[in-house]
Amino acid sequence: MSSYNKVLLMGNLTRDPEVRYTPKGNAVTDLGLAVNRAYTLDSGEKREEVTFVDITVWGRQAELAGQYLHKGRSVFIEGRLQLDSWEDKNTGEKRNKLRVVCENMRFIGSRGDSQGREGAPIPAGGDSEASSYGSGPGTAAAAPSASAADAESASPPSETDSTASELDEEDDIPF
Repeated sequence: MSSYNKVLLMGNLTRDPEVRYTPKGNAVTDLGLAVNRAYTLDSGEKREEVTFVDITVWGRQAELAGQYLHKGRSVFIEGRLQLDSWEDKNTGEKRNKLRVVCENMRFIGSRGDSQGREGAPIPAGGDSEASSYGSGPGTAAAAPSASAADAESASPPSETDSTASELDEEDDIPF
């Protein structure tokens, strides 16, 4: 039996990220994300509900989240669900918590606020930051260390961009 574990979320951070390091030196941070859902009842009354999601970010992404993200900032998270289980030390009861482990992160808006254009993607692995920035349509062509003015003047890659044609040549997916 096959399975698929993928989560796509976009929302606002509920707190500032705090980067910690494991004894082996791996960076990790826990994010709190508020995801809003607006809907209308049959009576015509508009309602809004908020879902709070805990997200764990590892490696270079965790360091970048700690450097560039802050409470209220919009972020797009792509990840997988993970169930944590433990026994409560005080009551002895078995406890469970469902969380999202981030595999890819995209900053939304500019650094100064939580509204605006889409930001640069943050790759799941690898040491090279610059190679992944501006790699898709709608992303800023500048790395996060560039100034906001530079990022706003950058344009997304065109259809005739050499990276787009290289992807078409290397694509051997049969569908």
